[in-house]
Amino acid sequence: MKNWISIGLFLLSFSISAQERFIDDSFEIEDVETRIYATKNGEPLKLDIYEPKNDTMQQRPLIIFMHGGGFSGGTRTNPAEVKFAQSAAKKGYVAVQISYRLTRKDQSFGCDYQASGKIETFKLAAEDFMDAVNFMVKNKEDYGIDPSKIVVGGSSAGAEAVLNAVYNKRLMFEDLSNYDNFDFAGVFSLAGAIVDARYITEENAIPGVFFHGTEDNLVPYATGPHHWCDREKPGYIILDGSKTITEKLDQLKTSYMLYSFEGGKHEHSGMPFTYFPEIFDYFNSVFLKGKHKQIEVWK
Repeated sequence: MKNWISIGLFLLSFSISAQERFIDDSFEIEDVETRIYATKNGEPLKLDIYEPKNDTMQQRPLIIFMHGGGFSGGTRTNPAEVKFAQSAAKKGYVAVQISYRLTRKDQSFGCDYQASGKIETFKLAAEDFMDAVNFMVKNKEDYGIDPSKIVVGGSSAGAEAVLNAVYNKRLMFEDLSNYDNFDFAGVFSLAGAIVDARYITEENAIPGVFFHGTEDNLVPYATGPHHWCDREKPGYIILDGSKTITEKLDQLKTSYMLYSFEGGKHEHSGMPFTYFPEIFDYFNSVFLKGKHKQIEVWK
Protein backbone atom coordinates (compact mmCIF):
# COMPACT_ATOMS: atom_id res chain seq x y z
CA MET A 1 0.00 0.00 0.00
CA LYS A 2 2.84 2.37 0.90
CA ASN A 3 4.45 1.66 -2.45
CA TRP A 4 1.27 2.70 -4.28
CA ILE A 5 1.09 5.92 -2.24
CA SER A 6 4.73 6.68 -3.06
CA ILE A 7 4.14 6.04 -6.73
CA GLY A 8 1.07 8.29 -6.66
CA LEU A 9 2.97 11.13 -5.01
CA PHE A 10 5.81 10.72 -7.49
CA LEU A 11 3.43 10.90 -10.46
CA LEU A 12 1.71 13.98 -8.99
CA SER A 13 5.08 15.67 -8.44
CA PHE A 14 6.16 14.82 -11.99
CA SER A 15 2.91 16.21 -13.41
CA ILE A 16 3.37 19.53 -11.60
CA SER A 17 7.03 19.87 -12.54
CA ALA A 18 6.23 19.06 -16.17
CA GLN A 19 3.96 22.09 -16.44
CA GLU A 20 5.66 25.02 -18.13
CA ARG A 21 5.20 28.51 -16.77
CA PHE A 22 3.64 30.98 -19.24
CA ILE A 23 2.43 28.07 -21.41
CA ASP A 24 0.33 25.81 -19.17
CA ASP A 25 -2.40 26.62 -16.65
CA SER A 26 -0.22 26.12 -13.57
CA PHE A 27 -1.91 28.39 -11.02
CA GLU A 28 -5.20 29.29 -9.46
CA ILE A 29 -6.08 33.01 -9.46
CA GLU A 30 -6.02 35.50 -6.60
CA ASP A 31 -9.14 37.56 -5.94
CA VAL A 32 -9.26 40.33 -8.53
CA GLU A 33 -8.03 43.67 -7.21
CA THR A 34 -9.46 46.93 -8.59
CA ARG A 35 -7.39 50.12 -8.44
CA ILE A 36 -7.85 53.69 -9.65
CA TYR A 37 -4.87 54.52 -11.87
CA ALA A 38 -5.83 58.10 -12.77
CA THR A 39 -8.61 60.66 -12.48
CA LYS A 40 -9.47 62.67 -15.58
CA ASN A 41 -12.03 65.49 -15.53
CA GLY A 42 -13.39 64.10 -12.27
CA GLU A 43 -13.76 60.58 -13.67
CA PRO A 44 -11.87 57.83 -11.82
CA LEU A 45 -10.23 55.46 -14.30
CA LYS A 46 -9.97 51.93 -12.98
CA LEU A 47 -8.09 48.76 -13.73
CA ASP A 48 -8.52 45.17 -12.59
CA ILE A 49 -5.46 43.11 -11.63
CA TYR A 50 -5.39 39.33 -12.04
CA GLU A 51 -2.53 37.49 -10.33
CA PRO A 52 -1.46 33.85 -10.07
CA LYS A 53 -2.13 32.50 -6.59
CA ASN A 54 0.72 31.29 -4.38
CA ASP A 55 3.30 32.31 -6.96
CA THR A 56 6.79 32.78 -5.54
CA MET A 57 8.33 34.40 -8.62
CA GLN A 58 9.25 37.98 -7.72
CA GLN A 59 9.57 39.55 -11.18
CA ARG A 60 6.76 38.47 -13.45
CA PRO A 61 5.77 39.61 -16.94
CA LEU A 62 2.83 41.99 -17.15
CA ILE A 63 0.01 41.99 -19.70
CA ILE A 64 -2.16 45.13 -19.99
CA PHE A 65 -5.20 45.01 -22.28
CA MET A 66 -7.64 47.69 -23.53
CA HIS A 67 -11.17 46.72 -24.54
CA GLY A 68 -12.86 47.86 -27.72
CA GLY A 69 -16.12 49.67 -28.31
CA GLY A 70 -15.54 52.56 -30.72
CA PHE A 71 -14.40 54.85 -27.87
CA SER A 72 -18.06 55.05 -26.91
CA GLY A 73 -18.74 51.77 -25.10
CA GLY A 74 -17.30 48.52 -23.90
CA THR A 75 -15.99 47.60 -20.48
CA ARG A 76 -12.95 46.08 -18.82
CA THR A 77 -15.28 43.42 -17.39
CA ASN A 78 -16.39 42.17 -20.80
CA PRO A 79 -16.48 38.35 -20.43
CA ALA A 80 -14.05 37.71 -23.30
CA GLU A 81 -11.42 40.08 -21.90
CA VAL A 82 -11.90 38.68 -18.40
CA LYS A 83 -11.39 35.15 -19.72
CA PHE A 84 -8.18 36.24 -21.43
CA ALA A 85 -6.88 37.84 -18.22
CA GLN A 86 -7.77 34.75 -16.20
CA SER A 87 -6.00 32.52 -18.71
CA ALA A 88 -2.88 34.69 -18.55
CA ALA A 89 -2.85 34.72 -14.74
CA LYS A 90 -3.19 30.93 -14.63
CA LYS A 91 -0.03 30.75 -16.74
CA GLY A 92 1.97 33.01 -14.42
CA TYR A 93 1.44 36.49 -15.83
CA VAL A 94 0.15 39.50 -13.95
CA ALA A 95 -2.77 40.47 -16.19
CA VAL A 96 -4.55 43.82 -16.17
CA GLN A 97 -7.76 44.96 -17.84
CA ILE A 98 -8.25 48.73 -17.96
CA SER A 99 -11.06 51.23 -18.36
CA TYR A 100 -10.39 54.52 -20.13
CA ARG A 101 -12.19 57.71 -21.12
CA LEU A 102 -15.01 56.94 -23.55
CA THR A 103 -14.79 60.32 -25.21
CA ARG A 104 -17.25 59.41 -27.96
CA LYS A 105 -19.97 58.04 -25.67
CA ASP A 106 -23.41 58.63 -27.22
CA GLN A 107 -21.65 60.26 -30.19
CA SER A 108 -20.53 59.15 -33.62
CA PHE A 109 -17.02 57.99 -34.45
CA GLY A 110 -17.88 57.37 -38.08
CA CYS A 111 -17.66 59.27 -41.35
CA ASP A 112 -19.57 62.28 -40.01
CA TYR A 113 -17.00 62.94 -37.28
CA GLN A 114 -14.07 65.06 -38.41
CA ALA A 115 -10.67 63.47 -38.91
CA SER A 116 -8.94 65.87 -36.52
CA GLY A 117 -11.35 64.77 -33.81
CA LYS A 118 -10.48 61.14 -34.48
CA ILE A 119 -6.79 61.90 -34.03
CA GLU A 120 -7.55 63.64 -30.73
CA THR A 121 -9.60 60.63 -29.64
CA PHE A 122 -6.66 58.34 -30.36
CA LYS A 123 -4.37 60.65 -28.37
CA LEU A 124 -6.57 60.75 -25.27
CA ALA A 125 -7.05 56.99 -25.23
CA ALA A 126 -3.31 56.43 -25.79
CA GLU A 127 -2.60 58.77 -22.88
CA ASP A 128 -4.94 56.80 -20.61
CA PHE A 129 -3.28 53.57 -21.68
CA MET A 130 0.21 54.86 -20.94
CA ASP A 131 -0.94 56.21 -17.59
CA ALA A 132 -2.22 52.74 -16.70
CA VAL A 133 1.13 51.21 -17.65
CA ASN A 134 2.91 53.87 -15.61
CA PHE A 135 0.72 53.10 -12.59
CA MET A 136 1.54 49.41 -12.71
CA VAL A 137 5.27 50.06 -13.13
CA LYS A 138 5.29 52.48 -10.18
CA ASN A 139 3.66 49.70 -8.13
CA LYS A 140 5.88 46.95 -9.51
CA GLU A 141 7.10 45.89 -6.07
CA ASP A 142 3.54 45.36 -4.82
CA TYR A 143 2.67 43.09 -7.74
CA GLY A 144 6.01 41.46 -8.51
CA ILE A 145 6.34 42.94 -12.01
CA ASP A 146 9.35 42.92 -14.30
CA PRO A 147 9.18 46.31 -16.12
CA SER A 148 11.30 44.93 -18.97
CA LYS A 149 8.64 42.30 -19.76
CA ILE A 150 5.47 44.25 -20.49
CA VAL A 151 3.06 42.88 -23.10
CA VAL A 152 0.36 45.31 -24.21
CA GLY A 153 -2.76 44.65 -26.19
CA GLY A 154 -6.14 45.81 -27.29
CA SER A 155 -9.20 45.08 -29.36
CA SER A 156 -10.58 47.38 -32.09
CA ALA A 157 -10.62 50.89 -30.57
CA GLY A 158 -8.44 49.64 -27.72
CA ALA A 159 -5.99 48.23 -30.26
CA GLU A 160 -5.92 51.56 -32.09
CA ALA A 161 -5.02 53.34 -28.85
CA VAL A 162 -2.35 50.79 -27.91
CA LEU A 163 -0.78 50.55 -31.37
CA ASN A 164 -0.58 54.32 -31.70
CA ALA A 165 0.97 54.59 -28.23
CA VAL A 166 3.57 51.96 -29.14
CA TYR A 167 4.40 52.69 -32.77
CA ASN A 168 3.26 56.32 -33.23
CA LYS A 169 4.38 57.66 -29.85
CA ARG A 170 5.87 60.84 -31.32
CA LEU A 171 2.57 61.64 -33.01
CA MET A 172 0.53 60.97 -29.89
CA PHE A 173 2.55 62.67 -27.13
CA GLU A 174 4.23 66.05 -26.88
CA ASP A 175 6.17 65.06 -23.75
CA LEU A 176 7.64 61.56 -23.72
CA SER A 177 9.52 61.98 -20.44
CA ASN A 178 6.59 60.58 -18.44
CA TYR A 179 6.95 57.25 -20.19
CA ASP A 180 10.68 56.54 -20.18
CA ASN A 181 10.77 54.16 -17.19
CA PHE A 182 9.58 51.05 -18.98
CA ASP A 183 9.88 49.14 -22.24
CA PHE A 184 7.39 47.03 -24.14
CA ALA A 185 8.30 43.43 -24.88
CA GLY A 186 5.45 42.87 -27.32
CA VAL A 187 2.05 43.96 -28.55
CA PHE A 188 -1.15 41.96 -29.11
CA SER A 189 -3.62 43.54 -31.54
CA LEU A 190 -7.11 42.43 -32.53
CA ALA A 191 -8.32 44.37 -35.61
CA GLY A 192 -6.26 47.45 -34.87
CA ALA A 193 -4.55 50.16 -36.92
CA ILE A 194 -2.28 53.18 -36.56
CA VAL A 195 -2.17 56.66 -38.02
CA ASP A 196 1.09 56.21 -39.91
CA ALA A 197 3.30 53.11 -40.21
CA ARG A 198 6.16 55.25 -41.49
CA TYR A 199 6.80 56.23 -37.89
CA ILE A 200 7.78 52.66 -37.03
CA THR A 201 11.57 52.64 -36.71
CA GLU A 202 14.28 50.33 -35.43
CA GLU A 203 13.92 52.10 -32.10
CA ASN A 204 10.22 51.34 -31.58
CA ALA A 205 9.66 48.26 -33.77
CA ILE A 206 8.69 45.88 -30.99
CA PRO A 207 7.40 42.39 -31.90
CA GLY A 208 3.67 41.91 -32.33
CA VAL A 209 0.85 39.42 -32.67
CA PHE A 210 -1.94 40.56 -35.00
CA PHE A 211 -5.39 39.18 -35.86
CA HIS A 212 -7.39 40.83 -38.64
CA GLY A 213 -10.05 40.10 -41.23
CA THR A 214 -9.00 41.00 -44.79
CA GLU A 215 -12.37 42.67 -45.48
CA ASP A 216 -12.71 44.52 -42.18
CA ASN A 217 -15.44 47.09 -42.74
CA LEU A 218 -14.36 49.45 -39.93
CA VAL A 219 -10.60 49.23 -39.43
CA PRO A 220 -8.55 48.61 -42.60
CA TYR A 221 -6.64 45.34 -42.80
CA ALA A 222 -3.86 46.95 -44.85
CA THR A 223 -3.99 50.68 -45.69
CA GLY A 224 -7.28 52.43 -46.27
CA PRO A 225 -9.87 54.89 -44.94
CA HIS A 226 -11.14 54.47 -41.39
CA HIS A 227 -14.70 53.06 -41.63
CA TRP A 228 -14.11 53.19 -45.40
CA CYS A 229 -15.38 56.76 -45.49
CA ASP A 230 -15.61 58.55 -48.84
CA ARG A 231 -12.90 61.13 -49.45
CA GLU A 232 -15.33 64.06 -49.20
CA LYS A 233 -16.66 63.03 -45.77
CA PRO A 234 -15.46 64.88 -42.63
CA GLY A 235 -14.29 61.60 -41.10
CA TYR A 236 -12.05 60.58 -43.99
CA ILE A 237 -8.68 59.54 -42.62
CA ILE A 238 -6.23 56.93 -43.86
CA LEU A 239 -5.02 54.34 -41.37
CA ASP A 240 -2.44 51.56 -41.59
CA GLY A 241 -3.77 48.22 -40.40
CA SER A 242 -2.20 44.92 -39.42
CA LYS A 243 -0.90 43.95 -42.86
CA THR A 244 0.87 47.27 -43.41
CA ILE A 245 2.28 47.26 -39.87
CA THR A 246 3.71 43.76 -40.26
CA GLU A 247 5.19 44.64 -43.66
CA LYS A 248 7.06 47.45 -41.91
CA LEU A 249 8.17 45.09 -39.12
CA ASP A 250 9.36 42.66 -41.78
CA GLN A 251 11.46 45.40 -43.41
CA LEU A 252 13.00 46.11 -40.01
CA LYS A 253 13.63 42.39 -39.41
CA THR A 254 11.38 42.41 -36.35
CA SER A 255 9.39 39.41 -35.16
CA TYR A 256 5.66 39.25 -35.77
CA MET A 257 2.81 36.77 -36.10
CA LEU A 258 -0.08 37.75 -38.37
CA TYR A 259 -3.32 35.80 -38.59
CA SER A 260 -5.24 36.93 -41.69
CA PHE A 261 -8.84 35.79 -42.08
CA GLU A 262 -9.77 35.74 -45.77
CA GLY A 263 -13.02 37.67 -46.28
CA GLY A 264 -13.34 38.31 -42.54
CA LYS A 265 -14.84 41.56 -41.30
CA HIS A 266 -14.64 43.30 -37.95
CA GLU A 267 -15.74 40.23 -36.01
CA HIS A 268 -12.06 39.35 -35.73
CA SER A 269 -11.73 42.07 -33.11
CA GLY A 270 -13.14 39.42 -30.79
CA MET A 271 -10.88 37.42 -28.49
CA PRO A 272 -9.44 34.45 -30.48
CA PHE A 273 -9.85 31.75 -27.83
CA THR A 274 -9.24 28.96 -30.37
CA TYR A 275 -5.71 30.24 -30.92
CA PHE A 276 -4.68 30.76 -27.30
CA PRO A 277 -2.08 27.94 -27.39
CA GLU A 278 -0.34 29.54 -30.38
CA ILE A 279 -0.64 33.02 -28.89
CA PHE A 280 0.84 32.15 -25.49
CA ASP A 281 3.56 30.04 -27.09
CA TYR A 282 4.55 33.07 -29.19
CA PHE A 283 4.40 35.37 -26.16
CA ASN A 284 6.75 33.02 -24.32
CA SER A 285 9.28 32.32 -27.05
CA VAL A 286 9.42 35.78 -28.68
CA PHE A 287 8.23 38.39 -26.18
CA LEU A 288 9.82 36.82 -23.10
CA LYS A 289 12.76 34.81 -24.44
CA GLY A 290 13.66 37.05 -27.37
CA LYS A 291 13.57 34.47 -30.16
CA HIS A 292 13.13 35.75 -33.72
CA LYS A 293 10.02 34.49 -35.51
CA GLN A 294 8.08 35.89 -38.44
CA ILE A 295 4.89 33.90 -38.94
CA GLU A 296 1.98 34.52 -41.29
CA VAL A 297 -1.13 32.32 -41.13
CA TRP A 298 -4.06 32.49 -43.52
CA LYS A 299 -7.48 31.26 -42.47
